Amino acid sequence: MQRIAILYDASQAVLSTFDLDEVLNQVLAIARDYFHLQNGSIMLLDEKSQSLFIRAQFGETHTDPTFSVPFGKGITGAAAKARRPIYSPDVTTDSRYIPYSSNTRSELAIPLIVRDQVVGVLDCESDKPRFFDNETVDLLTLFATQASIGLQNAKLYSMLQGRAAQLEAINALAKRTTVELDLKELLDHLCSQLPRSFPVEHVAIFLRDEEGDLVLRAQEGALETKLNVGDAVPQVYARNTGGEAHSPHSGDPSEFVATCFPTALEEVRLPLVSFGENVGLLVCLTTKKNAFLANDIQALESVADILATASQNARYVEGVRQLAYRDGLTGVFNRRYFETRLIEEVTRAARYGGGVSVLMIDLDHFKRINDEFGHLLGDDVLRTISEIFIRQLRKIDIVCRYGGEEFAVVLPATQGVSAVTVADKLRRAVANAKLPGVPYPVTISIGVAEFPGNGIDRDDIVGAADASLYEAKAAGRNRVCLASASKISAVSSIE
Repeated sequence: MQRIAILYDASQAVLSTFDLDEVLNQVLAIARDYFHLQNGSIMLLDEKSQSLFIRAQFGETHTDPTFSVPFGKGITGAAAKARRPIYSPDVTTDSRYIPYSSNTRSELAIPLIVRDQVVGVLDCESDKPRFFDNETVDLLTLFATQASIGLQNAKLYSMLQGRAAQLEAINALAKRTTVELDLKELLDHLCSQLPRSFPVEHVAIFLRDEEGDLVLRAQEGALETKLNVGDAVPQVYARNTGGEAHSPHSGDPSEFVATCFPTALEEVRLPLVSFGENVGLLVCLTTKKNAFLANDIQALESVADILATASQNARYVEGVRQLAYRDGLTGVFNRRYFETRLIEEVTRAARYGGGVSVLMIDLDHFKRINDEFGHLLGDDVLRTISEIFIRQLRKIDIVCRYGGEEFAVVLPATQGVSAVTVADKLRRAVANAKLPGVPYPVTISIGVAEFPGNGIDRDDIVGAADASLYEAKAAGRNRVCLASASKISAVSSIE
């Protein structure tokens, strides 16, 4: 949660003023207080001289107003040229180090990037060697993006003072990103707000998934669309959407837009770029020709910048949250997450129809494995069986370690015989697996229950599945039992 607080405070500092120096000084103050730095500075890149000069600093300040670092020289210049953070754990052994403070022992330089252009460097120094660990480097890298937003906002304000309505919309969106950590809510809000301040009739937001494909995550507007939320950009258009570029495209509809949004007559397509990485695409459409002016596109670029950073922050926060829901031994979800998600799936099934099933799984005679081979090998068995479950199930299925040698699985949109089939598939996979270090087969017993047949709330469904699990174990283990309203019957057993 401290990580979220840091990002929140940095965002608030960036949004507190459009004055560049005030933004940078506030960002540095947060960096100093949260990370206990000895010295710190923000150096901006002068494009004409290709050198970095200090714009804001704290600690042992550099008094020479002409001090600068050539692009590519020193640790800061090297970070700017490499377009990635550069860390020197001990500057006394680093030939690149340009002395700034006699007490500095370790230095971390993070480039500030705005729309794929390096505009400066956040330089962090400590009087302790090896001060920055990997987690701190990662967090400071995210933190540096806030300074980049400050630079971009200040530049934008000087260019668009006459566009008050658009500035208000951009500022409102940026403020929303500091309090809205749910990515879906944020994207939906942006889609509904953009048409109010820009000549936009339809908004579509695409984000890259784990495989790098562009997936439609949100859209709103009056135009006809051939894509639904969750659809990936068709492969035939994947390379022609502008998603690989780092600059906007505007004008007549591209082949991609003409096919997927056939009534659009003009488009603005803006890649979402966060710290030099293309993470998605913002598409703004209208049925009017020549609707987008140069100032509109510049303002939309700022929206795209904020959206790119916000989406990355939201994913980072979600990753932090997910750690609290993971079992430390097996890496699958834990009981707390199981109980939360089961309620969500039951609510969804009740609202939209359909069902959901629960599997309660217990490893047969697991105590024997621990007694014969020790707890370390027992832990390996639990990890291996968790991996078997994940390989055998769908991506939407939820595997959890319920406690000890017991697992629970939530099967969305699955009921009755289908759930039993899945359960028996898991049983067979485990029984046929050769587990390292265990000279005999390891088996599992599974109890199956469903919504709404075995209950309409979490406790009833879990209770029914748990009862059928114990029935399976009492019937001889290595079998699947399905709960029913009147009785529990064994429907699959060892062959």
